Amino acid sequence: MGSCALKRRELLLAGLANAGCTPDAAPLQGGWVGTHPERGHRLRGSELAGADGPLRKAGVLIVGTGIAGLACARALVRRGVDDIALLDLEDQAGGNSRGHSLAGSACPLGAHYLPLPGAEAREVGELMHELGLAREQLGRTVWDERHLCHSPQERLFIDGEWRDGLLPPPQGAAALAQYRRFSAQVARAQRELGFAMPSHRAGWTAGHAALDGQTFAGWLDREGLDDTRLRWYLDYCCRDDFGAGADTVSAWAGLHYFASRHGFHAPGDEAGEREPVLTWAQGNGWLSARLAAPLRERIHLGRTVLRVTEQREGVELLARNEGSGMAERWSARAVVMATPLFVAARLLASPPDALRALSQAHAPWLTANLLLREPLLNRPGAPPSWDNVRYGSTALGYVNARHQALDPTPPPTPLLTAYFALPTASRGDLLAQPWQHWAQVVTAELAATHPDLPAKLARIDLCRFGHAMSIPTPGLRGSAELAALNAQRGRVVFAHSDLAGYSVFEEAYTAGIEASARLSL
Repeated sequence: MGSCALKRRELLLAGLANAGCTPDAAPLQGGWVGTHPERGHRLRGSELAGADGPLRKAGVLIVGTGIAGLACARALVRRGVDDIALLDLEDQAGGNSRGHSLAGSACPLGAHYLPLPGAEAREVGELMHELGLAREQLGRTVWDERHLCHSPQERLFIDGEWRDGLLPPPQGAAALAQYRRFSAQVARAQRELGFAMPSHRAGWTAGHAALDGQTFAGWLDREGLDDTRLRWYLDYCCRDDFGAGADTVSAWAGLHYFASRHGFHAPGDEAGEREPVLTWAQGNGWLSARLAAPLRERIHLGRTVLRVTEQREGVELLARNEGSGMAERWSARAVVMATPLFVAARLLASPPDALRALSQAHAPWLTANLLLREPLLNRPGAPPSWDNVRYGSTALGYVNARHQALDPTPPPTPLLTAYFALPTASRGDLLAQPWQHWAQVVTAELAATHPDLPAKLARIDLCRFGHAMSIPTPGLRGSAELAALNAQRGRVVFAHSDLAGYSVFEEAYTAGIEASARLSL
């Protein structure tokens, strides 16, 4: 896109964002919250290279307190390994699964729901029972309905009105036939190849590799699945789970989205019931807070790890204490690198060959929590839901952070959380542009379905994730490098959803549990 087009777009965004405002209106309140990109940019360690500081010791160091790091620590403690220290550069544990508070109400910063775990995600299922979310009754799992997404669950703005559900209605018999053909292809993939979450429990065959070697868009083209509405929906699903569209992710990833879960159901299918999900006001921050609570004394936040060096009888680690600005030195018998793999490659003084050779792209994300002064005007169609998406948009819609409230009285001030999976080329702008710029982008998007929103916006808190999630590009999931890193044993092991090639709770939690078993102590 040329510079003139960019200027026109920025003017349009500014105009939409300020729609309904008067010259005397108070400036919009808000800002950046949740992440500290400047800390991550210290990872090369030049400013503290060779620095001396007090030496602290631990049996096991875990770098990163995302879901994988917390799961690994939890598993080690249960094995009786008590001498653990977890370090994280942020001021709150949880990684991409953290919560926020705005005007006294909880809201998510990142991941905001968890599908009911399948049989293959047995560790996640056990966690759900331990947290009281599920129980066994007469041989079946019964879920606590307070934590299941309340109705109405989701809606799509299309053809000038809101419609229940996110799948666009097909236009005509030919379009419906394509929906049904894709449904049949997903069922065939489930039956003949096998898909699971976590994905490694489905095995890996030549059929999986063939899908992994091509883009999802290319596979859809060859299957003659070109209906505009179907393709938009499939692209939306890819951006929602993988941070990139069908033209970027592999065909394995595109099919895995459906085949590892609930399948794909065309309109009119008997099995077309909506997938139940667990969700909370603060999103998956509800889960990360409960994982972190028993580890509170072992977690050291605001520590930017700069270098990890494996030695003959253990490891040494250099970190910056962001509170004091001073160096900290740590020694341990072993270390778990529960960071994105490209970060681990920079931190390790001698990264393994597989880590050096790995090529893995990550999607930048923007989330925004919007506090409104009063409810939005109703548009025709389905009522306000937990998840609200606009057809044709490249944004991912918004969730109602107060949807799960048990109080039947409607809250006087709505609180919405909007999600944007940005192109990788936007990472620089995400870091460089002021929060007001991105506030305009967010309000312009939401104003397309709610023209009254900009005038009712009281505050917007934005959170940026420069490398939010691994993009499962063709060849990544089946790469020899990922296989080697998943199998690595010794004093240095890896635990992160990056090991699966994409980022979801089930993969991260399982990776942490399995890393604890590969550690040499």
